[in-house]
Amino acid sequence: MMVETIRGVLQPIADWFAGFGTPEPIVHWGHPLMMGIVIFVMGSYTAWAGWQGRLGSDTEKMAEQRTIHKRLALWMFTFITLGYTGGVLSLVMQGQPLFESAHFWTGTLVIGLLGTNGAISITKFGGGQPILRTVHAYLGTVALGIMFIHAFLGLQLGLAI
Repeated sequence: MMVETIRGVLQPIADWFAGFGTPEPIVHWGHPLMMGIVIFVMGSYTAWAGWQGRLGSDTEKMAEQRTIHKRLALWMFTFITLGYTGGVLSLVMQGQPLFESAHFWTGTLVIGLLGTNGAISITKFGGGQPILRTVHAYLGTVALGIMFIHAFLGLQLGLAI
């Protein structure tokens, strides 16, 4: 029931995008290509900057890396959220089932983990609590690992449809 409702809401949007006459290979592989860049390039660098800001030895360089991490993480989350939406629309445009693939569920999990991590950060780590900084660091690392798994599952899904 919920799938039909969501598909009913998304179908007019998918039809509007389909009206652009976008070639099928772009509809099929556009999402994976763009999200692969976000995950492997932006995600890896964001994580690296975060860990450098946490573990470095030069306090000035650590502060610079934390600033880079904060800026990139916000953009990465934005792109991943938009990509998630684009991926679901791509499935609708291709007439594929929603909510049935492990790729969909790992994407949903990543959004939840990154959203939680963002909430921890927005609270300034609960007023500077070291344990929340540690949770943030490891939760972000787990999210990146799941993103890599997500990309692999997406490649499998793309080759299967």
